[in-house]
Amino acid sequence: MMRVATTVALERRAVDRLRRFPRETRPFEHAVRIGLALLIRALLRVYCRFEIVGEENLPNDNKSFVLVANHTSHLDSVCLLAALPLRKLHRAFPVAAEDYFFCSLARGWFAAVAMNALPFARQLRVRESLAICAQLLQKPGNVLIIFPEGTRSRSGRLQPFKPGIGALLAEQEVQVLPCYLDGAFRAWPKGQRLPRPHKVRLFIGASFCCTEEAAGPIARELQRAVQELAVENGSR
Repeated sequence: MMRVATTVALERRAVDRLRRFPRETRPFEHAVRIGLALLIRALLRVYCRFEIVGEENLPNDNKSFVLVANHTSHLDSVCLLAALPLRKLHRAFPVAAEDYFFCSLARGWFAAVAMNALPFARQLRVRESLAICAQLLQKPGNVLIIFPEGTRSRSGRLQPFKPGIGALLAEQEVQVLPCYLDGAFRAWPKGQRLPRPHKVRLFIGASFCCTEEAAGPIARELQRAVQELAVENGSR
């Protein structure tokens, strides 16, 4: 019993370290991240016939920007990361639900090391999580990846964007790129254990700065941009 309790305590401390943000920079973890990124990109190309449309819209300067996308699958984050140059991976931060991705050692390790995910508290400490996101955007060269629906869609249809994204961007003069993922839901829907072969396309729209000032209208403006991107490209 004592050995089991010790193992559980050690695992909990490891998970707590992975959850801590900003996290400590480790060259070994950087190397692992790049290696896994190359492997994941190859698998996406072969298994999902992954295609990126609008890659030229990605900023090539050193300003921070936000990628906003629909959320239907665990493939979403890896697809958006795969659209970025490898040199940007250590400065790209997919926002990940703390209560889901940082609840076990295996899941937390993959989220922190492979994905460089930013733990986001969806229930408590939401303002603290938003403040961390804002601080990242105030520094040059960072990329924030956000799924404003808050959780994966069970139907594959776009769900209402939560006002948190609006609260984050209300006082930020930052470029936002709407993105739409088509096929990810059919490849790996919520509840399915493993992905299946299916073509996945990522559409990246032109960048813009939000024209609204309040959180609710900003969220709706971003939702319209993502929805329009889907309609323009023949997706539902």
